[in-house]
Amino acid sequence: MAEYLAKSNNSLSFEVTQGDQLIGKLTYGSWFNFNAIAEIANVTYQIEPKGFWGTTIELKDHEKVLLKFRMNWNGEIVVQTYFNGIKNGFLFKHRGIFKESFVLTDQEGIELLVMKPNLKWSTLNYEYDITTSDAFETFPDKEIVLINALHCANYYMSMMMSVTL
Repeated sequence: MAEYLAKSNNSLSFEVTQGDQLIGKLTYGSWFNFNAIAEIANVTYQIEPKGFWGTTIELKDHEKVLLKFRMNWNGEIVVQTYFNGIKNGFLFKHRGIFKESFVLTDQEGIELLVMKPNLKWSTLNYEYDITTSDAFETFPDKEIVLINALHCANYYMSMMMSVTL
């Protein structure tokens, strides 16, 4: 089990840390835009919507798609990874109302990580406390999945806000 913190400095960028160690950054180009840049260990990945409605989001290393996700009809986000030519599936979902959190599960429904959002009222920025399972910590590309989970949480919150407006 490991603990991470995703902290927003200006609502367009997040830093994910474990203790004092920087794991990666997620930076958006502008508000209400799902294009982003993920930086992990001095490697930059592009995150961009695809398709006519932009409902599928892809994470790419140059032109190679490593991961993609889309929200299904019941508000869960289906994540597919393509690391080292191996396809894997995950489910990212919101749970709770008063003690809300986000959960990433594998195809068998086993929890891999839990993200708890905290709104910092003084700056109006979000922080996420992230707890991962021992199984998640063995993933060779866990940092990419971790940064993508942060993007999924922001995507979910943005989609739900657009529905209520």
